[in-house]
Amino acid sequence: MTAATDFPLFPAVPPSTQFPETPVGADAVLEGLDPEQRAVATALHGPVCVLAGAGTGKTRAITHRIAYGVRAGIVQPASVLAVTFTARAAGEMRGRLRQLGAGGVQARTFHSAALRQLQYFWPRAVGGPLPQLVERKIQLVAEAAARGRIRLDRNELRDVAGEIEWSKVTQTVPEDYPAAAAKSGREAPRDPAEIARVYTAYEQLKRERSVIDFEDVLLLTVGVLEERYDVAEQVRSQYQHFVVDEYQDVSPLQQRLLDLWVGGRNSLCVVGDASQTIYSFTGATPDYLLGFRSRYPDATVVKLVRDYRSTPQVVHLANGLLAQARGQAAAHRLELVSQREPGPEPAFTEYADEPAEAEGTAHRIKDLIASGVRPSEIAILYRVNAQSEVYEQALADAGVPYQLRGAERFFERPEVREAGLLLRGAARAGGGAGAGLDEADVPAQVRAVLGSRGWTAEPPAGSGAVRDRWESLAALVRLAEDFVRARPDATLADLVAELDERANAQHAPTVEGVTLASLHAAKGLEWDAVFLVGLTEGMMPITYARTDEQVEEERRLLYVGVTRARCHLALSWSLSRAPGGRGGRRPSRFLTGLRPGSAPRAGGTRGAARAGVERGSGGRRRRGPVHCRVCGRSLSEAGEIKLMRCEDCPSELDEGLYERLREWRSGQAQELGQPPYCVFTDKTLLAIAETVPSDPAELSRIAGVGARKLQRFGADVLALCAGDQPGAGDSETGTAHSAKSPDGAPDEPGEDSLEK
Repeated sequence: MTAATDFPLFPAVPPSTQFPETPVGADAVLEGLDPEQRAVATALHGPVCVLAGAGTGKTRAITHRIAYGVRAGIVQPASVLAVTFTARAAGEMRGRLRQLGAGGVQARTFHSAALRQLQYFWPRAVGGPLPQLVERKIQLVAEAAARGRIRLDRNELRDVAGEIEWSKVTQTVPEDYPAAAAKSGREAPRDPAEIARVYTAYEQLKRERSVIDFEDVLLLTVGVLEERYDVAEQVRSQYQHFVVDEYQDVSPLQQRLLDLWVGGRNSLCVVGDASQTIYSFTGATPDYLLGFRSRYPDATVVKLVRDYRSTPQVVHLANGLLAQARGQAAAHRLELVSQREPGPEPAFTEYADEPAEAEGTAHRIKDLIASGVRPSEIAILYRVNAQSEVYEQALADAGVPYQLRGAERFFERPEVREAGLLLRGAARAGGGAGAGLDEADVPAQVRAVLGSRGWTAEPPAGSGAVRDRWESLAALVRLAEDFVRARPDATLADLVAELDERANAQHAPTVEGVTLASLHAAKGLEWDAVFLVGLTEGMMPITYARTDEQVEEERRLLYVGVTRARCHLALSWSLSRAPGGRGGRRPSRFLTGLRPGSAPRAGGTRGAARAGVERGSGGRRRRGPVHCRVCGRSLSEAGEIKLMRCEDCPSELDEGLYERLREWRSGQAQELGQPPYCVFTDKTLLAIAETVPSDPAELSRIAGVGARKLQRFGADVLALCAGDQPGAGDSETGTAHSAKSPDGAPDEPGEDSLEK
């Protein structure tokens, strides 16, 4: 049989990438590791299990382990397969391995590694080309449901698609879905029998159209390796050493594939933390991590508990949170020990309503930025994505730039794609030689190229599209500067190659804005300051977490959020959803014994009690209940409160006035350098055009027109309502031109923050 490395699937590693000149000798790789990390790095033989707490340097430990094996001549780079769960994490691992002199190591996700093998072996094992991969299954699920005359709305489509994914990674066939869902305690979005019918039709559609989905990639690779001994042997002859990161998140299907790759050998190193298992709804289970010693009785087990990320105050709260946990994962929890200097105590804050919580959070963030914390080092984390809108509005009102994690990918933004093309062209043309720039000064070349597309040394005012574009280009400039600091001899062509690799791995550079993200999306990330918001019963834990196991996973999710913070940590909740609502909400049960004034549960800790609970108002005045002006019903939805009527109640919209208000708003936004909704949202303009207020008192009764906005824009709005042109206003209501204070700084955020 021809050597595996002769095949395109396993390209030979050039000598220059195996042993670059930078780090020399195996011992150099071990420098700077703590005793436990060093134990991981030098455990090169036999099965190894690394139990690594949050912030303990697990990626550092396993990449140094691989590099040490390569440097010591014990491991060949091309014989190592390192597997993780996201393209970004795999890209980061490849980058670290390159710096350590192990650039030939394959670091991939399970799906990426399986797809690569499947594409190569399919013609030989099955025949013909590999079926086309469908990246999004929603459309197929919709067609499958229609075929069975089952009507699903958009949310149900997404949920049913999730059930199909769960079934496939847990190796559950359609006819077994109802029983399997019941046994696992899943909250099925529809009747399980209906989901089974959709699942059956979905699989039929795929066969008819000769397409496969992401789960099929793993299933088919498993099938090929199980049925074709020659193929399995070829893969095993290439890959002789395996490293699996985030091992607590493997599914039964992924474990089955891993077993086939390993093939009964014991050169396996797994890394994980059962206390960070937060994806069981996708089929992930910590059982394989917790049972590793049972499967491999002679395994080396190393625990990493030295936390280099978070201050003692943050770590103390994280430990206290897990001290109350129950179940198998809790029995194996790691007690973290902070290695950092002390920092501020975590802050606990209670607000009257959600908009007040958002405004209070925005004010605190603005203070942090004023104290020197970069916006990109601040995050607001919430349980569900639907919570983001009110925080987007509050940050915009406060003039704070932000980015939504999970929104458009960085390298897919038009300005970033355009910048990549320009930089590639400049690299082919010889860098900056033609422009009189020093070819060795890569950042200067990048600044020159991007300067023609809107980058400037100083950011533009405001937080609209122009600022978003500038932030993207500025992130590329910072990336160039960081890249050259790490590689002083790098050329513009080297930077372009780095950008291409980052784009393939979706390893985006830092955008200078506050991050808004769900707790699930925050896994694997960290910030100097973290705001955990909306921590009420029904949201944390989420309402549909009913079993003990589901509730404990919610606790672990909060633990992941806490351990994202390096220094500043704030936890908050609100007593009602909307202003004037009945304040019947209760703070999350997970905070009991941790926040002051709450009795500790058995096994709880007392340290976080020094933090102090604050009562926050966010600068918002309290309103009474808001009633529909048509039918009189009490309103609770943010959009209805804006309109002061039920969505389905008849409207008497003055369309001409509405268009005049929109045109006026556009001018004000341009003058202020802010998005139009920072002046008034569409819903507020609709409410004004429907009620046509005649005096300041009537205008102020419209939700979204608070005292500040009444003073700033009241005269102009009332003039438009009266059919006049906006003028200078009068002393009673102020003028639109007072939108900025005398020193040129924007006023405090207004009350228009219920909804965009």
